[in-house]
Amino acid sequence: MAKHNELGKKGEQLAVDFLLEKGYDIVERNYRFDKAEVDIIAQQKDTLAIIEVKTRSTNDFGNPQDFVKPKQIQRLVKAVDEYVNVNNLEVEVRFDIIAIVKEGTGFNIEHLEDAFYHF
Repeated sequence: MAKHNELGKKGEQLAVDFLLEKGYDIVERNYRFDKAEVDIIAQQKDTLAIIEVKTRSTNDFGNPQDFVKPKQIQRLVKAVDEYVNVNNLEVEVRFDIIAIVKEGTGFNIEHLEDAFYHF
């Protein structure tokens, strides 16, 4: 497996662990619909949090969250709309980004709630 793929998988697991510590329930991982993949679907009370995980080995080229592009956001919104409708869910939906940057032997994790509204 390529190093960037390994880093991405590590980042997703760090994000899951982070969310579990914050009291979220993990509902789905790597949910696919059409051309979209939702990294994590988590729930906390009546809110369904759609989590896009961006992991980088450095932020020399920009913050991880800067790499979520409008086309990707459109695909994620479409996928989540399908997910909510198929599962007949009555929940609030929020789109978050978990930005992870490797720092030495550890990682810096930043959880940006309602992140898509900040673009």
